[in-house]
Amino acid sequence: MRILNALVFRETGEFTPGEVGIQGGVFSDSAGGEVLDAQGCWALPGLIDLHFHGCMGHDFCDGTPAALKAIAAYQARCGVTAICPATMTFPEELLTRVCANAAGAVPAPDEAELLGIYLEGPFLAAAKKGAQNAAWLQAPDPDLFLRLQRAAGGLIRLLALAPEEPGALELIDRLHSQVGIALGHTAADYDTALEAFRRGARQATHLYNAMPPFSHRAPGVVGAAADAPTCRAELIADGVHVHPSVVRATFRIFGDDRIILISDSMMATGLPDGAYELGGQPVQVRGSRCTLADGTIAGSATNLADCLRSAVAMGIPLGSAVKCAAINPAKALGVFDRRGSIAPGKTADLLLLDRSLALRHVFLRGRLLF
Repeated sequence: MRILNALVFRETGEFTPGEVGIQGGVFSDSAGGEVLDAQGCWALPGLIDLHFHGCMGHDFCDGTPAALKAIAAYQARCGVTAICPATMTFPEELLTRVCANAAGAVPAPDEAELLGIYLEGPFLAAAKKGAQNAAWLQAPDPDLFLRLQRAAGGLIRLLALAPEEPGALELIDRLHSQVGIALGHTAADYDTALEAFRRGARQATHLYNAMPPFSHRAPGVVGAAADAPTCRAELIADGVHVHPSVVRATFRIFGDDRIILISDSMMATGLPDGAYELGGQPVQVRGSRCTLADGTIAGSATNLADCLRSAVAMGIPLGSAVKCAAINPAKALGVFDRRGSIAPGKTADLLLLDRSLALRHVFLRGRLLF
């Protein structure tokens, strides 16, 4: 397959006129066969959402094959071709079942590929629990993590924790070479967070949300993340979690090499307003806003492709937004050698968007989905 007359995304964040070849499920410079005229569409690598909880009435923590398949199929239709869904804070028995369910997942031809699991909880701070259920929070426990990792068949790629909790820094010392550690749902001050990054944490969970505010005398986790050159910061650009001005300022502070756009979407995504749940707690959804009974924001109702469009509408260049929704998550998950950009030999996940950023075609592992 050859796709002609496209504006092709490059790893620098630029778009150049050209063509894209696909052969044997990967990108190729020497592909032949059928020809598709892109008619000037933007050609993007498939997006990778490394932090979301569900969609279409299903949650990753349902822990069933049917839920995982429905989630993966919806994401693929939206242009999110690879996923790393997140857990919520639950008891070990339920988390074990969720991990074991993911370990056996094999994507159907119309489903996004599962790249990993994001363990968001239970090692979080009650003071910044957000929509996490405080009843099941606990101190960081490396042995519990290792039990869950065994159930997952090694699929847990990211682990969120609050570095100020007893044993958290010691856990980072022990596990940072085995899993990507992110600081989140935390009340940590600047010095504690910076020490956690020094010890091997490398990511900030949904920057600004469920952490102290960034202020001129108490920069907190946000300031520490900015000062830690190896840290990537997750950002929810749905227009609800972070003000557009702050989104623009964050890109100026971190640069588009260190931001990961995420959706943090919950089961209401793709469905009408109404009553849903997240982490075993009731959630009311009205438009793009999802809240618990006390008004706490509880995830989003926006998929990653729409978050990318929202970021562009906020003033972020399209090339920068694509880097943050494809290249950077691929690097964070350790799969950039085979995903995240349009390069020979990489998995041929490809999106064609028209000039209004409407999705025209999705190629999934080299196959035209639509």
